[in-house]
Amino acid sequence: MADAAAPGAEGALPLCASADLAERGPALVFDVLLHGEPVRAFALRFDGVVVAYVNRCLHVPMEMDWVSGQFLDREQRFIVCATHGAEYEPADGRCVGGPCGRGRLTAVAVAECDGQVCWYPSRDIRPVLFDEPGAGSPP
Repeated sequence: MADAAAPGAEGALPLCASADLAERGPALVFDVLLHGEPVRAFALRFDGVVVAYVNRCLHVPMEMDWVSGQFLDREQRFIVCATHGAEYEPADGRCVGGPCGRGRLTAVAVAECDGQVCWYPSRDIRPVLFDEPGAGSPP
């Protein structure tokens, strides 16, 4: 799980079937609201565990994947920002190299239950409601 607090069953939002996330394979990219602003997040499987983060580099707040869903470096060891090369530890989002300082990626709480990957909204990260005025995918 990518969040320190264990989420409860209430509020779980389905993302995909567990089998859809291959070990160190392409991530599932999905839309969320971060502090009310539309952004993308991603979930991937690393060392058998599904983790999820907001798709925003700490160095420059821009999306990190070079092709949609491709976040890992060539050796599939780190999440890497395709623009400036910042590297993050997949297990906890911690910056381990490049121009990202000592911070961490913003985690999105995820869990697997009954063959499904679900994410859990928080105070800061909410689902996009497409029937609201102005809602939609981030630019």
